[in-house]
Amino acid sequence: MDIRSAVRLIAATANGAQYRAAVEIRMDPGWHTYWRYPGDSGVPPRFDFSNSENVREVHVRYPAPHGFSDEAGIFIGYRDDVIFPVEVTPRDPKKPVTLQLDLFYAVCDKLCVPAAGKADLTLAPGQPSSFDDLIARATAEVPKQMSAKSAGLTVKRVSGGSKPMVAVDVANTDAREIFVEGPNADWALPIPKPVQDAPTGHKQFSFALDGLPPGIDPKAPLDLTFTIIGRDRATETTTHLD
Repeated sequence: MDIRSAVRLIAATANGAQYRAAVEIRMDPGWHTYWRYPGDSGVPPRFDFSNSENVREVHVRYPAPHGFSDEAGIFIGYRDDVIFPVEVTPRDPKKPVTLQLDLFYAVCDKLCVPAAGKADLTLAPGQPSSFDDLIARATAEVPKQMSAKSAGLTVKRVSGGSKPMVAVDVANTDAREIFVEGPNADWALPIPKPVQDAPTGHKQFSFALDGLPPGIDPKAPLDLTFTIIGRDRATETTTHLD
């Protein structure tokens, strides 16, 4: 726990073979923390549930982030308060689960401060909760996964060289921001920038294929994940860049 932020574990009413929980980070007004890919600078949160009991799998979901500007460029993350939904699968659904969280993250304003939080929570079959609505709202903010075709997304290289430019077209005028990720955390791709004069009914963005891990050919076929942030919804799709 850091004096500029606080961490807690909460859970929804236990129902079925999977538990719904969440990690909440509350920060001082104006402070921020980071998405799983922080952008031009920052430290992504690291969730460690390895000391939990009666747990087969824990899946942390990330709500839709936003891009913010600071002295280092554009970072991707959350301000003031963020709730990460967590899906917990027990080894034995008939027995209680003890979640033990070790969270490592950073909170920033004019400067960035490393932070750590610990929390534990027992989940039991049939256990009621007052956090159902809060967790449901946070879950609704997680980008919906869909195909590139359903998302109206097309991507293509439009130049050569060691850092080819990639053009992104979204058949969705509601798209406000787009973030792109490689196959793993070793990739550090630039944040796509809006392009002016897109065709009616479309939004367009572009970025350079920079920040690839050593040994990756920027001209080779690549699988990239795009998160599209709109006014009322967010979507996520993984597509093939030929």
